[in-house]
Amino acid sequence: MSALASVLVARGYSISGSDKQMSERLKKLEKSGIKIFEQQSASNIQELLRKESLSPLIVISSAVKKNNHELQAAQANDLTICHRSDILSALISNQPSIVVAGSHGKTTTSTFITTLLTTTKQDPTAVIGGVIPCFNSNAHSGLGKFLVAEADESDGSLIKFEPTIGLITNLELDHIDHYKNLNELIQTMKRFSKNCEHVIANYDCKYLRESIKSSAWWSIEQTHGIDFAGKPRTANGAQTIADFYENGHLIGEITIPVIGLHNLSNAIGSIAACRIAGISFSELEKNLCSLKTPGRRFDFRGTWQGRQIVDDYAHHPSEVKATLKMARLMINTQTSRLPRLAKRLIVVFQPHRYSRLKEFIKDFAITLGNADLVLLAPIYSAGETIIENISNEILAKMMRSNFPDLTIKIANDFKELTQLVQNNTQEDDLILTMGAGDINTLWDKLQNIDNRIKSDNQSISVKK
Repeated sequence: MSALASVLVARGYSISGSDKQMSERLKKLEKSGIKIFEQQSASNIQELLRKESLSPLIVISSAVKKNNHELQAAQANDLTICHRSDILSALISNQPSIVVAGSHGKTTTSTFITTLLTTTKQDPTAVIGGVIPCFNSNAHSGLGKFLVAEADESDGSLIKFEPTIGLITNLELDHIDHYKNLNELIQTMKRFSKNCEHVIANYDCKYLRESIKSSAWWSIEQTHGIDFAGKPRTANGAQTIADFYENGHLIGEITIPVIGLHNLSNAIGSIAACRIAGISFSELEKNLCSLKTPGRRFDFRGTWQGRQIVDDYAHHPSEVKATLKMARLMINTQTSRLPRLAKRLIVVFQPHRYSRLKEFIKDFAITLGNADLVLLAPIYSAGETIIENISNEILAKMMRSNFPDLTIKIANDFKELTQLVQNNTQEDDLILTMGAGDINTLWDKLQNIDNRIKSDNQSISVKK
């Protein structure tokens, strides 16, 4: 929603919006000329009707409930109401577009594509779910011909999009509050693919191979019969080096300054999209050094009392597995993008949604075992109703059964979680916070501890 608002205000539209609480992102939108209401109430609609000469178009996301007071006021005043996907669909259809879909890696891949188009002087418009490092924002209204967008499959609304190029990263069951089974997700993705002029898909995903008719395939596992391939040669905690192929022919060696084979796959898909968009390989190769993962994707937050804090959005077992595998490349090695040596991997995990934990609890109980210590935060409900017998305690019990030698501790709230981090970690630990909720605020809470210590020390000094 914030990305759409940012692009639309840059294009001259009068934009206002509301949220339940102020945030740094909302403050940035306010500075761009957007009217921000700091609460969601019927009075917001009444104020717009008094001040605006034209009736406002009301845009909602799937997170807005039917009993929302603003929504009810808009309905009572017979205002036009549309879903965010309708606005994004209009932007996608208005210019040549590259839309990234799939279960995992959408934000990273769309960020890579945006970065490559930007560094090759294309100045794209971007509407993405995470912060793009080269813009320090999740959106950009460019003057170039291309628009890059991330297509969220969580509510099925991506079937409205008709992009020039559609890229699909992979398919795996998720968002079980919307999809009953994997087949429903596959059918949705097939409908999306049929709306695209060109489809690029990941050959390494068997569900895509079996169900999607693709204009071009990419792979990091094989080269024969593949349009774009990157066979890894070196993968460490600092970079990934691969041989790049087009149509089975070796083009040259490339270096990706991001970590993990899943990110190599995201990078090869991004190169494929840019090549189909008409960008030469030589231009792309020169600018691969500019690639950075978006915000909350293995995001180094800083060093706290000798511990290095990294935040990641991983909230599905496959994402957790890939992130932990990537983190392991940085433990007890000098070949790392981290500023100092890390000796232990500490995971602070916040389950996201009761429905997701219920569906994948056995998988989480296995994948989280690749840590030296696990601290479990309470479930971030994302508005869901509590499900009986689904909790971080149940997850901890299953993990202890799988890994009896692994230390696992649970917290009932953030205050307790912060104390667990303080009391159970040590210098030279890599502390990896994971989850799609508000676990990223743990860094701020740890900073507050330092601030209190400094304040106390200053007080003692004054008394002396």
